[in-house]
Amino acid sequence: MTETEKTGDFIRDAREELADMIRDGMKHPSTRPVLTWGALGAVVGAVLPVVTLPLGLAAGAGYKFYKRIRP
Repeated sequence: MTETEKTGDFIRDAREELADMIRDGMKHPSTRPVLTWGALGAVVGAVLPVVTLPLGLAAGAGYKFYKRIRP
């Protein structure tokens, strides 16, 4: 999804972006940053005593996914 295609409705934009990421795989421009931030979140989750690995992964990937939709 390009900047000009964004509608202003967060749920709709997120659904379209996720569908594009699934369809295009690693060729989509959002896939690598989201996976990278997810991996960084997992590392932080492994280091911090309160945060678990899956929570860190979800937080990192979710943050970057949100920032890709709403910069």
